Amino acid sequence: MGMNVANCPRCGKIFVKGFNDVCPNCVKEIDLQYERCVKYIRENKGTNINDLSEATEVSIKQITKFIREGRISILNAPNLSYPCEVCGTLIRDKTICESCRSKLAKDVKNNTEDELRRQELNAQNNRGAFNIKDRLKDRH
Repeated sequence: MGMNVANCPRCGKIFVKGFNDVCPNCVKEIDLQYERCVKYIRENKGTNINDLSEATEVSIKQITKFIREGRISILNAPNLSYPCEVCGTLIRDKTICESCRSKLAKDVKNNTEDELRRQELNAQNNRGAFNIKDRLKDRH
């Protein structure tokens, strides 16, 4: 049985991959960043993500990851929000804003309707045709 080694996506070092996707040194650094964020939020409940990032020297991307993983709760931090994954608008729940969700739902609906129209058109075009699969069906 071979060891599962990988390059750490954060620092590039080779490490034995276990439970984490990053090397042990980066796990420690991420945990320290998390502790700094939690401490700052506890002391500054009215903070926003930009101030938090600046004060703790933790990237907005990493803070957002902490929030999405449920490690940082924004319930008691009324000004703390994070960017929508699609457009970057600041949000307080889910991964994309209401506007992007609506657009996505509309696009999915339109694609589904287009696909149904295409299938209907193909069915109409093939009604008069005699296909090989029809012959095979008749044999059994």
